[in-house]
Amino acid sequence: MSTFNRIVYGVAGVAGLSFLTYCYYFDKRRRSDPFFKQKLKQRRLQSKNEAKNDSSLNLPDMNDQEAVQKFFLEEVQKGEECLAMNDIDNCIKHLTNAIAVCGQPQQLLGVFKKTLPPNVFQLLIQNLALLGSSQMQQMQSGPPPPAAAADDDTDILD
Repeated sequence: MSTFNRIVYGVAGVAGLSFLTYCYYFDKRRRSDPFFKQKLKQRRLQSKNEAKNDSSLNLPDMNDQEAVQKFFLEEVQKGEECLAMNDIDNCIKHLTNAIAVCGQPQQLLGVFKKTLPPNVFQLLIQNLALLGSSQMQQMQSGPPPPAAAADDDTDILD
């Protein structure tokens, strides 16, 4: 074995050992923090609450025109904001929700076809196809019964 190879292996060994020591030291320091477990629990609860808020959709009372109109406008606005930020997935979800409560979805789709980029419009159509016509009709006729509301809300956003 040449001297150069020994030097390279020695330097690599020292660098690896230094890295492991660095990791061990800071992990021990982090875990010795008296509030470590409390902070960890807070982060887990916060991420769980954020996931819960994202998956829940509060559909308005379909008999209250003002509430439906307000929900529709909010969803379209959120969809536009997401599109401006290049967040296509959330844009599609919000626009799908707007179409679901819209009284004339075909006309709205015609407007979206003219205003949305072709790839976003294609994804919107695919998402609507996945949603299914039966769920769309159910959403337009009225909110689901309270017992099934939690299960149906997650289906809308998927």
